[in-house]
Amino acid sequence: MRRDLLHWDSALLLAKRLADDQIPFISKEYAIHLEFIGDYVNALAHYEKGLTQDSMEHDEACRAGVARASIRMGDVRRGAAQAIQHPSRTLKKDCGAILESMKQFSEAAQLYEKGQYYDKAASVYIRCKNWAKVGELLPQVSSSKIHLQYAKAKEADGKYKEAALAYESAKDWDNMIRVLLDHLNNPEEAVRIVRETQSIDGAKMVARFFLRLSDYGSAIQFLVLSQCNDEAFQLAQQHGQMEVYADIIGPDATQEDYQSIALYFEGEKKHLEAGRFFLKCGQYSRALKHFLKCPNSDDSLAIEMAIETVGQAKDLSLTNQLIDYLMGESDGMPKDAKYLFRMYMALQRYQEAARAAIIIAREEQCAGNYRNAHDVLFSMYTELQTQKIKIPAEMVTNLMILHSYILVKIHVKRGDHLKGARMLIRVSNNISKFPAHIVPILTSAVIECHRAGLKNSAFSFAAMLMRPEYRNKIDPKYRKKLEAMVRRPDTSELEEENTPCPFCGSQLPQNELLCISCKNNLPYCIATGRHMLKEDWAVCPHCEFPALYSQLVLLLESECVCPMCSEPLTANQVKKIQDCSSYLQPQELEQ
Repeated sequence: MRRDLLHWDSALLLAKRLADDQIPFISKEYAIHLEFIGDYVNALAHYEKGLTQDSMEHDEACRAGVARASIRMGDVRRGAAQAIQHPSRTLKKDCGAILESMKQFSEAAQLYEKGQYYDKAASVYIRCKNWAKVGELLPQVSSSKIHLQYAKAKEADGKYKEAALAYESAKDWDNMIRVLLDHLNNPEEAVRIVRETQSIDGAKMVARFFLRLSDYGSAIQFLVLSQCNDEAFQLAQQHGQMEVYADIIGPDATQEDYQSIALYFEGEKKHLEAGRFFLKCGQYSRALKHFLKCPNSDDSLAIEMAIETVGQAKDLSLTNQLIDYLMGESDGMPKDAKYLFRMYMALQRYQEAARAAIIIAREEQCAGNYRNAHDVLFSMYTELQTQKIKIPAEMVTNLMILHSYILVKIHVKRGDHLKGARMLIRVSNNISKFPAHIVPILTSAVIECHRAGLKNSAFSFAAMLMRPEYRNKIDPKYRKKLEAMVRRPDTSELEEENTPCPFCGSQLPQNELLCISCKNNLPYCIATGRHMLKEDWAVCPHCEFPALYSQLVLLLESECVCPMCSEPLTANQVKKIQDCSSYLQPQELEQ
């Protein structure tokens, strides 16, 4: 009862007579009360009396009290030693706080450090100017305020490298950039920080640094980054750095920025750049005027930009102006047909684009650039298909003949001379479309037909080569053989296999692409050039051109791209189509 009534002295006297074992516990409770009311002398005595060797938890509480009371009594060494040995982190924090209030900073900081209260420890070490200890603790310190205090102290001591690292830890980017530029002469690191943090003040500092070095391009870059566009523009104007400014300002520029740049370039008579920036600010007429004034050195890029301009403007008068330029009406120099094609594509005038594509392909073909001609026609063909526009019959025929020529090389390389010979027969029957290589193509046709057992076809093409206009152009190593072949003709011919028309089922030669029964143009296999068969149908997953499944899979054993679109292709990607009726709609061709 005395204990519960907090009559501690009476409780202790009674305990001496009646319950010796309760004395330590009553003493501890009495000590807590005495410590609370500030009687540290008696509190210390009772904490010491409370020590037993039996109850660990009880003894730890008493030792903690001894540590606190000792410090309060001025016995700092004993109290601090007790606190350090004690397992409780909280005790170290409490004793540290007592010592800090007594201005015993060094001991307080040690206790905070031992208790792993690193922010508190570093803060107290700063108060007693122990920078070495602060530096040791910094990796564990999370408070940016402490990092900042340390950084300022190190900068004041002239230790700039350590100061810069501490500013970085404090995330005080502007001060870090300042130290890197003013004291460490490390613009690379300052630039990296500005780019990462997008600090506006930091960018201004970097700009000033480069300005001092007369590196105007870099100065402009960082003025733009610091949103000082007017200063950047003036600097670019003064030092002839407008191209740099124009490149840097990028997508963040306003219409006024673009117009200012365009007007500058207009004044300098830099037509390509002026046009580019008038286009950006939507002044299409002025943009086109500058593109059409560009010197020949910038010709191709200027025309591309002019096409982009009329494509965006969708203005008939500007379109006609560009057409006149491309046709040579304005300067008497017609431009490459590919530009006309691109212009019609940009304007989505696909029928005119198709006609231009046919002209381009014809020019490429006449020059002997058969792959280029093939690719132009193929890309236009697929574009027209996508737009659901009728495909010109001339385009379809030319693409088929060019594709047959490309298949020749593939099959001859693979050693399949019969397939190569069949395609060479088709190409040779249209030899006028290959004016640059008539003699080599006919010579190849003779050789491949002879190898494949098509002796009569070989004789026919050899006889063509004996014409006066071709005879002197024959490669000397083949001339005698060809002359002998014509003098002693062998008219035997391996008969061509017949297969059914996919539309009506009539039997016809497998390389025939027009059915004499149903009068349909037949879809051809991109792997062999033969007409398609209903029961052996597949398509390229990229371009969706048809192929005989069995033949395309066979071809892909040695090839790794689609023979039509040149996209990477493996046999696993090719799937056999069971019902090909959706592919057998007779094509509407523009005659």
